[in-house]
Amino acid sequence: MVHSREQGIPAWVYVGTLFLLIHSITVRGAALKQEVALDNGATVLNHSMSLVQRLESLLAMGNSSDITLRVQTITTDEVKVIQAHSLVLTLQSDVFEEMLLSHNNSVLVLREMPDCAAVFDKFVRYLYCGDISVRLDQAISLHKLASKYHVWGLQQGLTQYMTQHLSSDSPAGHVVGWYNYALQIGDMALRDSCLQYLSWNLSSVLQSEEWGSISEDLLLSLLQRSDLILQSEFELYEALEAWISQNQPVSTTVETALRAVRYGMIPPQYLFRLQKQSPLMIKYYETVRDLLYLAFQFHSASPIQLAKYFDVNCSIFTPRNYLSSSWGSPWVINNPTRDDRSFSFQTQLGPSGHDSSKRVTWNALFSPRWLPLSARSTYTELGAMQPTRTEGGRPRIIVTPATSSPDFAGVSFQKTVIVMARQQGKVVVRHVFNFHQSTEEAGDFLVDADLQRRASEYLIDSSLYLHIVIKPLYHTLIVSKK
Repeated sequence: MVHSREQGIPAWVYVGTLFLLIHSITVRGAALKQEVALDNGATVLNHSMSLVQRLESLLAMGNSSDITLRVQTITTDEVKVIQAHSLVLTLQSDVFEEMLLSHNNSVLVLREMPDCAAVFDKFVRYLYCGDISVRLDQAISLHKLASKYHVWGLQQGLTQYMTQHLSSDSPAGHVVGWYNYALQIGDMALRDSCLQYLSWNLSSVLQSEEWGSISEDLLLSLLQRSDLILQSEFELYEALEAWISQNQPVSTTVETALRAVRYGMIPPQYLFRLQKQSPLMIKYYETVRDLLYLAFQFHSASPIQLAKYFDVNCSIFTPRNYLSSSWGSPWVINNPTRDDRSFSFQTQLGPSGHDSSKRVTWNALFSPRWLPLSARSTYTELGAMQPTRTEGGRPRIIVTPATSSPDFAGVSFQKTVIVMARQQGKVVVRHVFNFHQSTEEAGDFLVDADLQRRASEYLIDSSLYLHIVIKPLYHTLIVSKK
């Protein structure tokens, strides 16, 4: 209902008065804050929330509206009517300002796609109130509207929302859709965040419905990466076979995808099984026969012997981040700020059949406050057995082999430390740190982490959840003969 005291008052006067009040509160608030610096007895009175509520009521009731928005849904006859105020629209959007300046009618017709039309009332409410409730399935639609009408604050907020909610549960998944949208609009930051999430949590993605919705380009992009985190290369092959069966891509895509599998990282007994039991492998055997032949040679000879005749510096011999026990071990550190911790585990010497039966014992040392390398040499000169912790130190992790062996000749080890975290109720990969044999520790390990806080985003139930992966690399072997 319109109150009698509002009758006859032009819309621009009524709404303008409200915004003048907002401006007055802002300015007066600044003056009062200055008084606080001069007089501790001064108090800031903040009634901005009640003013926002009045603006929301103004939109809901349509009081003193001077512009009607008719939102027509493209491809249907559905029309949504919103009573609005031109002053609010022009203050929030230069696109609306331009539309209204060149528009002499009290009705403004807007044509939107169905997904955007469905959330247009939410979008307009944001223009009045400055806040909005968002569901996972609404993020792209609202982002489209914010971009179209140049509401940059909302656009940035939605980009941040999507980046922070990659791990949220949704029935059919949403990360792939967000990745495709980011690619379409050229948002490289959002694209890279989605791609990193998919790469670091690939095992869970492979088991979800979202895997089947991955595009050909995204599939091939993932297959080229060495930072994928998954149980094994065989798991990746099985998921690839399921994706091809579901999507039925052209033969060139299948051949490219199959040649991106790192068959040297699959044990020979599984390769034999693929040759005889995989319908996909049987159909496209000639496409990858040379790779399978090279993989079997890799498994039958020592890496040093193989390097005399073949170039081992290629992807088929480069491991990804495999979580199976042959490649590393999980490590849960309770109360990580308390004191130093040590841990031992075993891995295979290498992925080739020649080395897989040979075991390497690794010692891992974690310290919440570790001395830097520059200070460590001083303690060595003074005869100290080990550097001690200091309050000013930072978290450190060191991973070294327990013993040396002649079998290490020609092999370098890349060590990967995976840090898990709980986001939106799901355990996901939070960070990945890589360091090589030439450096005994990761210098930037948890450099920004606040492990003192029980609610730290790096902790799960006050514990630090790590997974250490040891990746033997053969690119330092003898150069192959031509």
